[in-house]
Amino acid sequence: MKLVRDKAKSKMNIYFELSKVNILSLVLVATFLGYYLGSSGINSWEHLFFTLLGTTMTASGSGALNHYMERETDKYMIRTKNRPLPAGLISPSEVMAFGVLMVLFGAIILVSLINTITGFIAILTSFLYIVVYTPLKKITWLNTSIGSIPGALPVIGGWTASTGEIGFMAWVLFGMMYLWQHPHFYAIAWMCRKDYAEANLKMLPVLEPEGNRTMRQIFWHLLLMIPISIIPVIQGSLGIVYLFGVILITCAFFVSALPLARNRSNKDALLLLKASVFYLPILLLIIIIDLGVKT
Repeated sequence: MKLVRDKAKSKMNIYFELSKVNILSLVLVATFLGYYLGSSGINSWEHLFFTLLGTTMTASGSGALNHYMERETDKYMIRTKNRPLPAGLISPSEVMAFGVLMVLFGAIILVSLINTITGFIAILTSFLYIVVYTPLKKITWLNTSIGSIPGALPVIGGWTASTGEIGFMAWVLFGMMYLWQHPHFYAIAWMCRKDYAEANLKMLPVLEPEGNRTMRQIFWHLLLMIPISIIPVIQGSLGIVYLFGVILITCAFFVSALPLARNRSNKDALLLLKASVFYLPILLLIIIIDLGVKT
C-alpha cells in the first residue's frame, strides 16, 4: 500500500489526486452498504447510480477543498509534498473552483433526483470535513474522533437514499463506521508521525511518541465494534450468516492490531491499515450473502 505518491503527470491524474480516490472508494462502499441494507437489496439500479454519482461528486469536491486548505502544510510532509498544489501543478483558485462546483452539483443531483435529506447529509458531511475536521488537525488530537463523524455519515446517506428516512439501523451502521475509522486512521498516523510532527499537526502519535495512548484508542474502538456489529442480528435485519461472518472479520481486525501493540513498528501499522481497508468490502459481501440466503 503506497502512502507516498509520485507527482501527477497529466491533468486527469491531477484531478484524480485532488478527489482523494482512495478515500472516495471507501465512501462509496459505505454509501452502497447503507443503501443496500436500507432497501434489503437494490430496487432500482438507476436510483442507485444517481445516489453514487451525487456522492462521488460531493466527496471528490470535499477532497479537493481539503487539498486547498492544507496546501501549505502539505509542503512539509514527505507523504504529501508531491500533491498537485504543493508541487505547483495547479493553481489554488482552480482547485477551489473545482471543489466548490463538485460539492454543489453533487448536492443538487442528490436533492433533485434522490431526496432532500440525502442532499442535506452530503452537504453536512462536506461542511464537517472541511470546516471542522481539517482545521482541528492543528489544534487537538481529538481531530480523529471528531473527523470520524463526517467519515461515518455516508452510510447514513446511503440509507436515506433508499428509504427516505434515518432509521434505527442507519444509526447502528453509523456507529460501526465511526468505530472502524479509529484503528484505520491511527495506523496511518503512526506510520506518518514524523511527517505530522514536521507539519506541527496535533496527531496523537506526535503528542505521545511512546504510543500507549494510541494503542488504547485503537483497541477500545476495536472492542466496541464487536457488540455493535451484532445489533443487526438482535434487531432482526440480518441473520446467522452475517453473525458468524461479522464476528470472524471483526476478530481478525482485532488480531491484526496485536503486532503493532507489541512492536510499535511501521510495518505492523501497515498490517492494521490493510486489514481496515479490506474490512468494509468484506462486510458488504457478507451482508449481500446473508440477505440473499434470507430471501
